[in-house]
Amino acid sequence: MVSLCAVSQIVMAQAPKWVEKAKKAVFSVITYGEDDKLLNTGNGFFVSENGVALSDYSLFKGAKKAVIVNSEGKQMPVESIMGADDMYDVVKFKVAISGKKVPALVLVGEASSPVVGAPVYLLPYSTRKDRSVISGKVEAVDKVSGNYKYYTLGLQLKDKMVSCPVVNEEGMVMGIAQKSSGRDTATICYAVDVALAMDQHVTALSYADQTLRSIGIKKALPDTEEQALVFLFMASSQLSPERYAVVLDDFIEQYPESSDGYYRRAINRLALAKTKDDMKLVEEDMKRLKDVSEKEDEGYYNCARLIYDYTINHSDIGYEDWSFDKALENIQKALEINPLPVYMQFEGDIYYAQKDYAKALACYEEVNKSELASPATFLNAARTKEVMQAPVEEVVSLMDSCMARFTKPYTLEAAPYLLERARILMVAGKSRQALLDYDDYYKVANGEVNDVFYYWREQAALESKQYQRALDDIAKAIELNPEEVMYKSEQAMVNLRVGRNEEALNILNGVIAGKPDYAEAYRLQGLTYLQMKKKEDACRSFAKAKELGDTLVDDLIEKYCK
Repeated sequence: MVSLCAVSQIVMAQAPKWVEKAKKAVFSVITYGEDDKLLNTGNGFFVSENGVALSDYSLFKGAKKAVIVNSEGKQMPVESIMGADDMYDVVKFKVAISGKKVPALVLVGEASSPVVGAPVYLLPYSTRKDRSVISGKVEAVDKVSGNYKYYTLGLQLKDKMVSCPVVNEEGMVMGIAQKSSGRDTATICYAVDVALAMDQHVTALSYADQTLRSIGIKKALPDTEEQALVFLFMASSQLSPERYAVVLDDFIEQYPESSDGYYRRAINRLALAKTKDDMKLVEEDMKRLKDVSEKEDEGYYNCARLIYDYTINHSDIGYEDWSFDKALENIQKALEINPLPVYMQFEGDIYYAQKDYAKALACYEEVNKSELASPATFLNAARTKEVMQAPVEEVVSLMDSCMARFTKPYTLEAAPYLLERARILMVAGKSRQALLDYDDYYKVANGEVNDVFYYWREQAALESKQYQRALDDIAKAIELNPEEVMYKSEQAMVNLRVGRNEEALNILNGVIAGKPDYAEAYRLQGLTYLQMKKKEDACRSFAKAKELGDTLVDDLIEKYCK
């Protein structure tokens, strides 16, 4: 292997005895981009015997993978990125070392940091056993980024020596050699404090860090379980399930007693499952989840959720006895141990999925008496009563209880509940109250609504006999979605209701011209002709509607065309 730092080495007659051993911690770095194309080569060095190492960020930017070549010429892959700073061009990473210890440099302490005038040495990468080093002195020490040091050094640095370690008289690493700048590059170079590089970490929000995102190599997990769990959450929305699976495996390796890890991995494995063998891996995580859960009831609850998810989305795999009954069995065990409202809520969800609406409603009503009661729980009860065909007044009452949990002026959180109550109020024939909810929704959404909303609000306005509002809203719906012929038919019908027969007829003629097989338009055209006292034309339109399959026109034909 050709040395990357061999140029202009100075062989010292009195080189310190520790040099030969210390140089074994220095290695060559090779990074690769897309399609395994060579990206960059450079240097780095180990700072711990378990494979933690430092180098320059520029070397890794855009890299999809990297390997290091140690002083013995052996290649080892870079396992993960542990932190990076693009401003000071440093990166911390972990090398996969197969369980063996590697030679590592000792970090300098504050008391041992060299001062101006102190001798320093640069350790180049080499596969030869010698004491070749570059020697020099500290010319200046500046403070950067808080309390870190930035050294100006009186020694020559060639390009291929960038990111080699700079050490003090005792061989403790104090800096990372950086590219020279300014006029005097022959005798002056710079080094950034090794402490700055060591303090780079992956945090819970690192998936949004552009510096780290620019490196395509896997990122290490944060140092605490709490931070790592947030990191998992962020990663789940930004990685494919296949790449996310690798992160989950790392999490479980780092936190083997975390029930959250097994639950999240089981969810991801379930999403990827295609065969019964895949499902066995999910079940293994479920069993481990129960084993490590601090609270037995939580283990049963999470298993119930997984089985429920399987039954809803993956039952075509046909795995053993996984079913709603199996999910119910687990949630009921959780309830026996600890009758929490959240468990009862989920029991209701399972009954609802089984179409056992009476039992589902009983669960939801109990939840609504607890501290877990919320707009969502009242909405669940309302929807269940609606499916059970309970009197609509009871459904409206539950939706009123739902909305009572909000305070005016409403925020965006209330938006979906306003729409649902408006729909139910329309079913109950309370169009004016529905219109108020639609208006409140419009305010909450700051007017950013679609054509469907305008159509719904038009229906409420029409039923409330607020015809101009109905006309305005249906016109807005057409403006937003001019291809939807149903809106144009609705517009014609509203015009017909207010006696604007010619306008209605013009609209319908336009609809028929654009879509001659649209049966409803002919029926409405016939009604318009009736209003205009053109019975023969009306009957021709009704006949055409019937020919196209409109069953609503039969009574009209019987009444006016026999």
